[in-house]
Amino acid sequence: MGSSKGGKRVVLTLSDVSKHNTREDCWLVIAGKVYNVSTFLEDHPGGDEVLLASTGKDATDDFEDVGHSSTARAMMDEYLVGEIDGSTIPTKKKFVPPKQPYYNQDKTTDFVIRLLQFLVPLGILGVAVGVRFYTKDA
Repeated sequence: MGSSKGGKRVVLTLSDVSKHNTREDCWLVIAGKVYNVSTFLEDHPGGDEVLLASTGKDATDDFEDVGHSSTARAMMDEYLVGEIDGSTIPTKKKFVPPKQPYYNQDKTTDFVIRLLQFLVPLGILGVAVGVRFYTKDA
């Protein structure tokens, strides 16, 4: 099955490809091309579930992450249906943390906080010693 029917290039949308998501009819999108892997499901070394889980999306990363052999890559041509219309694949959004407001703490505030971090525990210790001293049995 080539990517051309009667010399014409076949271009499919992700919506078209997504309809083929069963064991009997399984299509995958890998590297901009559409493959009908229905007849290969039983022979896939990783099992059919792996392939079925990759339907309805761009499975390129899934395919590349496994590290397929050159033999496996060569086999793909016999399953080629056509090409995917890239504009129909949702773009992956990279996580960008929200902007944090700039906080310019002046030096006086910084000094006061450091002083309190030292004095508060010292004060608590002093109170504990005082309580111990005054409640001690003679």
